[in-house]
Amino acid sequence: MTAVFVAVALSLVSAVAYAAAAVAQERLAARSSDSGVLRLLGAGAWWAAVGLNASAALLHVVALKYGSLTVVQPLGALTLVAAVPMGARVAGRKVSTTEWRGTALTLAGLAALLVAASGSAPEQVLSLTEALAVAGTTAALIGMLARPGARPGLRHATASGFASGVASALTQTVTVAATDRSGPALSLRVVLVAVLVAAFAAGGLLLSQMAYKGGLGAPLAVLTLSNPTAASVIGLTMLGQGLRGGAAGVLLALAGAALASWGVVLLTRPTPAPAPIEEEHPVAAVLALKPETATQEPVLVPRPTSDPGHLTPL
Repeated sequence: MTAVFVAVALSLVSAVAYAAAAVAQERLAARSSDSGVLRLLGAGAWWAAVGLNASAALLHVVALKYGSLTVVQPLGALTLVAAVPMGARVAGRKVSTTEWRGTALTLAGLAALLVAASGSAPEQVLSLTEALAVAGTTAALIGMLARPGARPGLRHATASGFASGVASALTQTVTVAATDRSGPALSLRVVLVAVLVAAFAAGGLLLSQMAYKGGLGAPLAVLTLSNPTAASVIGLTMLGQGLRGGAAGVLLALAGAALASWGVVLLTRPTPAPAPIEEEHPVAAVLALKPETATQEPVLVPRPTSDPGHLTPL
């Protein structure tokens, strides 16, 4: 169980770093409608987000060494939980009641998933053939989702989630295989799969930046749900990372997934902006403050003329 605790702790810190990176990326996307690669490379905010993502990814890699995909990946939903108060603070508003409710449901669902999915450190990894098959299938799905069409933000977020989830599954293969003392640390499988990890990680980062053009909430929610879905499918079907407790464990995991999903949906609901203050016309404001000026008799003052008795209105 110690390995599971280490994996959970690392995943928590990783989620906070990912949340900070997501908020930074959304702010960058909001400031500029042009998020081309060359423009991003010249933005300091972009490199700050890259640094946060890299730190979070490093913690995530270490977590995958101690915990299975079915444990570590669902904890990615904590990214959205952390991003909500961060985004609210940056926007200068308070966290709404709906957002707090969504946070509570997400945490409850994740707790149920952890109970059902907690297990020993991973031992089984993808073979080179399986890794290439997973990479090819995922690349095809990303190509379909990234095509021009309706709802580009949500499609890019889905593609980013798939890319990140598959990158995590491949990362676990690299980590376990490289630290396995029964073979060479830099085998052909480790090197090739590491290249695939880098490609999917970079692609997921760029896709998420494109997704945040439409805001933070909905794209981040879709990314948060699609990421563990892709990784869990690989873990359950190809790596033998099952659930504890038999049928009861499956039901508990499904209930936890439903709660976490509903919490994520609540967290993405738009927060009503405060009603704008109607500005009064400057002339009306002056009249409202000094109504007597509208009917005030003109003040007669002497005008310097040759006729000292002549008066003129002011």
